[in-house]
Amino acid sequence: MLPENNPQTDFFARTMRTSDVDLVAQNEAAAYVHPWTKRIFVDCLRAGYQSWVLANKQQIVAHGVMSVAIGECHLLTLCVRPEYQRLGYGRKLFQLLLDRAVKLDAQTCFLEVRRSNEGAIKLYRSMGFMQIGERKNYYPGKGDREDALIMSRELPLP
Repeated sequence: MLPENNPQTDFFARTMRTSDVDLVAQNEAAAYVHPWTKRIFVDCLRAGYQSWVLANKQQIVAHGVMSVAIGECHLLTLCVRPEYQRLGYGRKLFQLLLDRAVKLDAQTCFLEVRRSNEGAIKLYRSMGFMQIGERKNYYPGKGDREDALIMSRELPLP
């Protein structure tokens, strides 16, 4: 359930700014054992990747980064602060990223997801993504490395 002072309608999508990187990195650290660093986000912004946040005046609750080139897009990260997960924010932001990719002539989207990330896998499948492969030992883990599922779908979404 959302905190009372932050109703769902308060959040809006906007492009990520360099000034957001500290908050975005904090969200990553809250959500992931092996988060992206601030430097990675700065590099993505410099590279011109589609980098977006869901925010209100007080906070950023979700962020996503996608590369788009030569008819394809690749979801690089999609993160929702843990207390806001499973409330539709990941879907809303991913839909925005996919819509942007279509406007930039992407016809196929690819992503990798940790095999253990059942919530994300369920989201991606509900949006029409199918597993097309896997990458062994792709992600760092708590001692061992973890496999990634490679998922894809044609664009645009219906």
